[in-house]
Amino acid sequence: MPRCAVFLDRDGTLNVEKEYLHRAEDWQWIPGAIEAIRLLNTAGLVVIVTTNQSGVARGFYSEQAVRDLHASVDRWLMAEGARVDGYYYCPHHPNYGDVRDCDCRKPSPGLLLTAAREHDIDLANSYVVGDKASDVGAAQAVGATPILVATGYGKAERAKVGAKVLFMPDVLVAARDIVARRAR
Repeated sequence: MPRCAVFLDRDGTLNVEKEYLHRAEDWQWIPGAIEAIRLLNTAGLVVIVTTNQSGVARGFYSEQAVRDLHASVDRWLMAEGARVDGYYYCPHHPNYGDVRDCDCRKPSPGLLLTAAREHDIDLANSYVVGDKASDVGAAQAVGATPILVATGYGKAERAKVGAKVLFMPDVLVAARDIVARRAR
């Protein structure tokens, strides 16, 4: 039976936005992000991180650096009684590298579709939380509910997504709202 998931953008949603972040020592959690993940875990939701990582295509860091950073995030979360069920990233950029046209760079839905197949996720009953219009676009492409958060680029991106898209201060408020909606 397909499960409900919450797809979380990484940079600007879970961690403080720092361009081309790829080292654990540069990671800084957005306040409440760990609590948000733990809350979603407790509610029985699948938690997936989806992130565009064009720094790979630009040659700033390797895919291994992305995987190593995610392994560090997993260790930090485990110490706090939380977990991410899967990480999906797009290493491409339309102006750099060998792959110029992919289906995984948000707002394209490839990352969400792959995660849905691998984790048996019901996209129509799932949520995408992020700080960019591209996160909203990916959600809309698969019929998931988008939530734009004000952290990261969220305040500046709000005008791009329209008034009907849910807008919340941060990922913790979004997680509380999602859990409350599912309890109704």
